[in-house]
Amino acid sequence: MSSENSAPESAPEAQPQTTFDDLGLSAETLRAVKEGGYNTPTPIQAQAIPEVLKGRDILGIAQTGTGKTAAFTLPMIDILAAGRARARMPRTLILEPTRELAAQVAEGFDKYGKYQKLTKALLIGGVSFGDQDALLARGVDVLIATPGRLLDHFERGKLLLTGVQVMVVDEADRMLDMGFIPDIERIFKLTPFTRQTLFFSATMPPEITRLTEAFLSSPKRIEATRPATTATTITQKVVMLPGGDPRTRRAALRATINGSGEVKNGIIFCNRKTDVDVVALSLKRHGYNAAPLHGDLDQSLRTKTLDRFRSNDLQYLVASDVAARGLDIPDVSHVFNYEPPRSPDDYVHRIGRTGRAGRLGASFTLVGPADKKSWDAIEKLTGKTIEKAEIEGLPEASLGDPRDSGGRGRRAEELKKEHSKRLSEKKQRYQKRDEDRPTASTEPVERTEAKSEARPPQRDERPRRSETEPRGEKREERPRRNDGPRNEQRERRPPRNENGPSVTGFGDSTPAFLKPKK
Repeated sequence: MSSENSAPESAPEAQPQTTFDDLGLSAETLRAVKEGGYNTPTPIQAQAIPEVLKGRDILGIAQTGTGKTAAFTLPMIDILAAGRARARMPRTLILEPTRELAAQVAEGFDKYGKYQKLTKALLIGGVSFGDQDALLARGVDVLIATPGRLLDHFERGKLLLTGVQVMVVDEADRMLDMGFIPDIERIFKLTPFTRQTLFFSATMPPEITRLTEAFLSSPKRIEATRPATTATTITQKVVMLPGGDPRTRRAALRATINGSGEVKNGIIFCNRKTDVDVVALSLKRHGYNAAPLHGDLDQSLRTKTLDRFRSNDLQYLVASDVAARGLDIPDVSHVFNYEPPRSPDDYVHRIGRTGRAGRLGASFTLVGPADKKSWDAIEKLTGKTIEKAEIEGLPEASLGDPRDSGGRGRRAEELKKEHSKRLSEKKQRYQKRDEDRPTASTEPVERTEAKSEARPPQRDERPRRSETEPRGEKREERPRRNDGPRNEQRERRPPRNENGPSVTGFGDSTPAFLKPKK
């Protein structure tokens, strides 16, 4: 026990002498790693990989950017090299909180497992069930999924988890924030008790601790860094605002971007999805190369936007916290917080998008009068007072105040109205289509009358029952029409009883057992 607790402290001293050749990986996996340009493992990789290869459960505590994805991907590739997948029974399961993280892990298996003949399936929303079912039916070695979509497949009878040998829960604290813990517990119970479990989280709140105690067996605890710390490679600054109205904040954001030095690329984080769209639209109108990213966007658009940002075709990514964790965008120069995040832990993860892998980065956070409580909590968590930025061109007053600039603060409301209009565009298209669809009531009256003179009335021209007398009325009271043979057949039908509908199927001869008793 004492040796395990001391491992995290001794790891940094041993790390410079450690290479991937020392971790016990196969020659095929090492070849793929070196072709990717990696020679020296990160602390969590150096500690976790040998233990995973031994078959031990792992409890990894590491913030984003520490390389924990490769810490479980590389040894899993070697574990899966021996064996064969069976239909609808994956051999390994990796749970991720978001579609983007799941897709990123899938890319990692393609990159490092290219010399191993492994099959995989990605179960995320925004993709048809049919395509995913087809992959599962053929059998997969690696199943990467978000909890909700995984359970959807299980409940449809398309998936069994009784063959899972290794189960990975990634970004567990994020799972907690998103309300996935009940789903995670259910999934654990669907997998074999003998599975190997790899559990990773940036922080360890009580609920996460309870989960690890319930489902992990004597895990190896690995801490890459102290939880809730920020990287020393990130220059952090705060921009104090005179007011909190949207127009002031957006003007301050533009001034901060302009005054933050040379921005290669940057991520702008907002707390609300509506703000993501409004801020992205505002930046584009002022000449900035920006695009939004949040959970309400179509999956194909989200993927395209991320690809543009990675390839430097897009300079500014305006995002919700869906992009705050785990995304492999190694060379982000700046992070801008449009407002402080609701949770202090999220601040650490947001600014962790920059200053990765030893690179220098910068973060700027806009703080208005109403944000003081949240900002105080962030400074308390990080244990430091963050320097105030001196930015030229900051608004000196609340631009949204009706007393200032003729009430031009209405611009924020206009942008939000445009956002709502865009969200309802699909609904409007459907309504227009229905209005343009021809109906019987749109035909001119004169044309209808001409048709009625040219031919006798047909059966389907009779008034609907709702427009006539009640069902209990006698048929004899209705006007008869001589429509030919069809009318003759109707005349031979039994008349209705005055007290209600007559018995059908027996003609006029009612069986004795149906007659009322005297």
